[in-house]
Amino acid sequence: MVSEPLSVTTDPARGGRWTSLRAGGREWLWRRDEPRRHLVAPGDGFADAGGLEECVPTVRGTPDHGDAWSRPWHGGDGDGDGASVDCPDFRLTRRIRTEGDTLVADYRLTAAPGYRFLWAAHALLDVSPRATLHIRHGAPTRLYPDDGADWRAGAWPLADGVSLDRLGPDDGTAVGAVVATPQVSVRDGRDTLRLSVEAPGQPVSVALWRNLGGFPVGAPYRSIGVEPMLGRVFDLAAAGESDAARVPASGEVRWRLTITATADEPAP
Repeated sequence: MVSEPLSVTTDPARGGRWTSLRAGGREWLWRRDEPRRHLVAPGDGFADAGGLEECVPTVRGTPDHGDAWSRPWHGGDGDGDGASVDCPDFRLTRRIRTEGDTLVADYRLTAAPGYRFLWAAHALLDVSPRATLHIRHGAPTRLYPDDGADWRAGAWPLADGVSLDRLGPDDGTAVGAVVATPQVSVRDGRDTLRLSVEAPGQPVSVALWRNLGGFPVGAPYRSIGVEPMLGRVFDLAAAGESDAARVPASGEVRWRLTITATADEPAP
């Protein structure tokens, strides 16, 4: 395996969205044309333009995909300087930098002690139907059918008879899952992307949104979300006592997202 340096581009004016994540000659982030994305205001329904959205303080529920993606961020341009967004109940600050061939994003959320929240790096990836996910075998998994039914328990890669480690072929289904693990690898052809999250004292997981042409009804498309997160559920309103991050007495929570990319050695 050969390490490939990563580079990132963000859009602070429009929610701090990561618009590009490149390794070698490959673009890892999937994007789609969504004119509404340029016009969103806080409280609007989610406008899915792809990339990587910062979803906080919830993913599903209210506000849809959280409160940070629809607000302008201030300071920083994604190349090492910090950028912040102010929401009604918290401030989120993010600093992205490279350490060798590793991309590191450090986060700090400040809020009143006791404030509970979820965060997900809602990364929609441009991967083929042959791509696979690699997570510690047997990791506790919650499967969320897209019909709104309650989650069902499983152990990675299976939940309720559904094998979640394959990202194709497209079959008209759409499911979500939350896996109790801090790291995941995405393998597509000769390329591998690895993502991990560290948050001492907080619950960490990896969320999966596997839309194989099953969503939305009437105009479905394919989209694959692989999302390191704080918390263990998609909707903060449904979070049990240990299912969400909580701000301690210090008034801040810090965490780190680490991303690396590798490629197989070319055949001789």
